[in-house]
Amino acid sequence: MSKNYVESIVGLVVLVAAAGFFTFTYSKVEVGTVRGYELNASFDRIDGLLVGSDVRLSGIKVGTVLAQEINFDTYQAVVRFSVDSAVELPVDSSASITSEGLLGGHYLSLGPGGLDEYLEDGDEVEFTEGSVDLFGLIGQAIYSTDDDSSDEQ
Repeated sequence: MSKNYVESIVGLVVLVAAAGFFTFTYSKVEVGTVRGYELNASFDRIDGLLVGSDVRLSGIKVGTVLAQEINFDTYQAVVRFSVDSAVELPVDSSASITSEGLLGGHYLSLGPGGLDEYLEDGDEVEFTEGSVDLFGLIGQAIYSTDDDSSDEQ
């Protein structure tokens, strides 16, 4: 009977330690939605950007993508995202969709402007750059022909 009691206590200690490690790790890796004020941005393409993706300023996570929708008047993708309330973005700031690497995920990168007027909750970032179709660019490079070389012969 005492053997089962010791095994139960050891099992409980392991579970408590695992829960402690999970809580510590979760708090340090900045997972989850960043709360703050919400902004909108319109893009021609948002390939690879997902709800829940990071919003980064100088490579540091300052927000989260909250929603995506189509504006049927302009046929552009509208991205709604949150930005930490401690971050004040000038009204001439820019937003671009960037890849973490060749095969990495995508995130929304913010570039701060230089004006003294700041974006507020519900405002729209006017200067945007959509995602780049990497496979399309590679295909163009592979299948493009050099017309000048055929004219010289």
